[in-house]
Amino acid sequence: MTTEDFQHQVRAIKQALQRGQLSTAKSYIQDLLPLSLNEQQEAEVLYLSAVTYRLSNQHSDAFKAIDTLLSLRPDYGRGYQELAYCHEAVGDQQNAASAFFKATHFNPALISSWKKLLLIYQNHRDATAEQMASNQIAHLQSLPPPILGAYDLMYEKQFAAAEQVCRQFLAKQKHHPEAMMLLAEIGMQLKVYSDAEFLLESCVELYPDNERAALAYQNVLSKLGKFPEAVNVARQRLSKSPDSFVIKTSLAHALVGVGQLDEAIDIYHGVLEQTPDRPKVWVSLGHALKAKGDTADAVNAYEKAVGFARDYGDAYWSLANTKTYKFSDKMLKQMTEQASNDAINLDDKIHICFALGKGFEDNAQYDKAFAYYQQGNALKRSTLQFDIGKTEQALDAQQQAFSQDDFKKTQGCQAPDPIFIVGLPRAGSTLLEQILASHSNVDGTMELHDILGIASSLSHQSTPYPFNVSALSEETLAKLGEQYIQQTRAYRQGAPLFIDKMPNNFIHIGLIKKILPNAKIIDARRNPMDCCFSGFKQLFGEGQEFSYSLDDIGRYYNAYEKLMAHWHNVLPDDILTVQHEDVLEDLEGQVKRILAFCGLEFEEACLAFHKTKRIIKTPSSEQVRQPIYKTGMGQWKPFESNLEALKDALKTQ
Repeated sequence: MTTEDFQHQVRAIKQALQRGQLSTAKSYIQDLLPLSLNEQQEAEVLYLSAVTYRLSNQHSDAFKAIDTLLSLRPDYGRGYQELAYCHEAVGDQQNAASAFFKATHFNPALISSWKKLLLIYQNHRDATAEQMASNQIAHLQSLPPPILGAYDLMYEKQFAAAEQVCRQFLAKQKHHPEAMMLLAEIGMQLKVYSDAEFLLESCVELYPDNERAALAYQNVLSKLGKFPEAVNVARQRLSKSPDSFVIKTSLAHALVGVGQLDEAIDIYHGVLEQTPDRPKVWVSLGHALKAKGDTADAVNAYEKAVGFARDYGDAYWSLANTKTYKFSDKMLKQMTEQASNDAINLDDKIHICFALGKGFEDNAQYDKAFAYYQQGNALKRSTLQFDIGKTEQALDAQQQAFSQDDFKKTQGCQAPDPIFIVGLPRAGSTLLEQILASHSNVDGTMELHDILGIASSLSHQSTPYPFNVSALSEETLAKLGEQYIQQTRAYRQGAPLFIDKMPNNFIHIGLIKKILPNAKIIDARRNPMDCCFSGFKQLFGEGQEFSYSLDDIGRYYNAYEKLMAHWHNVLPDDILTVQHEDVLEDLEGQVKRILAFCGLEFEEACLAFHKTKRIIKTPSSEQVRQPIYKTGMGQWKPFESNLEALKDALKTQ
């Protein structure tokens, strides 16, 4: 069935429901159910099926359809709204309220659910929640109907349809702020970050007093790793509203991004002194303290967050993600209860599952640990629209786009400053960064987004990226290299060289060497089973969508190795591969090898890397503040019976 035929059938079902022709709607639905549908189409049919059953007073069948729907798409807002209506229909007001809340969590454009919640909050005399719901209803009612409809489509992940509605509206009402902000948000969801940034920058210029536009612009800057610009926007916002809690905390977040931790920590402390019951702020404070190296204070902040909100999953995961924290039996019991609580938010449940995996692994309860890792990964993956096949095609495209001939002529910006450490997450790159950053001539920075941003900016031309790079003029290549050097200057402390540790930059080595031919590139490698399983156990803050399935992560590792072999072939002698296990076995030998590759004299401080005081924002921050240890080797082996899918993907027996 074509997409057009499917949509025609769906419209027929909706028209039958509007006319009260329930038997006709059921007949149309029965025609669709046996067909081979994609996930979005299947979800839509299940939703319409649940609505039809409810209107027919077949509540048991309606609940079954919703259960199937939400197991397929646990973030489907309209599914929770329908679940709430079903609970109402059978007189279960408590579960109805919970479902309406989840509906608005996943789809804030569901005005009917907000109105239901407003009545519930009024009955419970919850003034704060009542005001929040009233504000949201007023905002949604103020939107032009096409924009409200487009928001609904976007939250249900129908991005193409949402974009089409939004662009049609903008064609008639050019520069409408709500439409511009929505189109930018759709761009963010589709990872077209450069378009989103341009739209929001334009919106802020056109409407300088629109606080929502300013906040959205600051958020996209942070997402792109443009933290210096985000700091500037936040300071401008704060000058207009010096008492705003939202602006203060958003400034603190941006300050952490540029490494100005003391000011950020002061802001968080100031906010919490006024109102301690802010679990999200406690977690943000913990992240800043952890990056600074104040682990004990960070743990205390995370535990404070748990104290204020027992169901706040990010607080538990943040404790686990220190990698050194051990959960007490009492805390494990508390987390287990929360994970099995039907009323808990999906995002909290995902975080708690990963934390429980770490907690039970520390207790050597490996089957139990894996069950929670597996559950957390499955739930996380269900919220993503990730296709490993498309990623494999994107990595193949890099091989097709760059040959050895492309690098025979030296072009681009000649600055020797950057040292790129690339590879897969959890491959030992933070250790290599810490070793190099201990050298007097090297600045450590963080996982910088700038190369990804430049690649994104080249993606929307008549010849798509990466195939358009070879056609760029010498002047353009040099400007792009200079742009990178300029953008990253805010993260440096004055040393001649600096590190960019964004692992995903391995995809863009061709672009890097075209715009920065003198850049050094170090490929961090680790035993594939250790590397992939460590990634599977990690809940990443953003990106790394390949890591939430054993098959996906194994295939991604294979594609990475294949692409790196290509880069070594077309750029012989320009990339240094460093095997993590070799560093653990022969630290001094590998340190000397790395420094020689970077053109640096040997310094003893690189061997005593764990004594170097610097900001580290990756999950390995506490591990690299200790001397070399080998306990991370072979951590997959106790889980071997559960890892057949990974071994099959890697072809490892």
